[in-house]
Amino acid sequence: MYLLYPSDPFNKSAVDEEYAEEFAAVVKAGLAYSLFSFEDFESDRFRARPVLPAGVEVVYRGWMMTPESYARLAEGVAASGAQMKTSAEEYRRCHYLPEWYPVCEAWTPETIVAERSADFVSLVSGKNWPAYFVKDYVKSLTTQRGSVAQTPEGIAEVVSLIEQYRGSVEGGICIRKFEELRPETEERYFVLNRKAFSRDGNVPALVAEVAERVSSPFFSVDTVLDASGQLRLIELGDGQVSDRKKWTPAQFAAMLQNRP
Repeated sequence: MYLLYPSDPFNKSAVDEEYAEEFAAVVKAGLAYSLFSFEDFESDRFRARPVLPAGVEVVYRGWMMTPESYARLAEGVAASGAQMKTSAEEYRRCHYLPEWYPVCEAWTPETIVAERSADFVSLVSGKNWPAYFVKDYVKSLTTQRGSVAQTPEGIAEVVSLIEQYRGSVEGGICIRKFEELRPETEERYFVLNRKAFSRDGNVPALVAEVAERVSSPFFSVDTVLDASGQLRLIELGDGQVSDRKKWTPAQFAAMLQNRP
């Protein structure tokens, strides 16, 4: 494994400040790395410092990308003689909810996938859900208003606000059945090479099964307890662009080391 981090926008020889603590832990753990300018990459120029060794398997740790941008990164890495551990197809599989939903449908809220131009009221007709959690393929609305629509007519309002605050809708719209959840019980797990890891060494059976079913080498799994105490899957994400959440940098670095 070889790690690739974004550099500081003003100092290409230093890691971006957002990842400084994690980077320090990774270096202390003895893992090899390179840096690259994300700003240059956005201008179609990719250069890793130091140069990526030929044949290494690269794991990116940095800002979220669209699947198209990630494919460009994979091309840049391949042009250097290395390869991404996660392919562009595998990145999309965990980054976009509709990609992983069919495999995990039994453990996660019922979801309707729609185009931005769809008639949302008609789509949820007859569902009789208590409310509607609305997001695009990647993120929900994180303003104080939140992503929950109390009525079918309110779905369009949330979508408009996503566009307003995020600039655009990525992929399309996901309308999810609202469930009463206990947010204080939310936990993030990471799956590396089909093995699930937790902060405390305890991996729920649900997470272990997701690790077996989802075909991607490195991804995150978010769970939460519902009001009845049942464990629910609320999100998957590509591990390269997933926040550590409650994981300490040292715990995360140790997880990266514990690989087949």
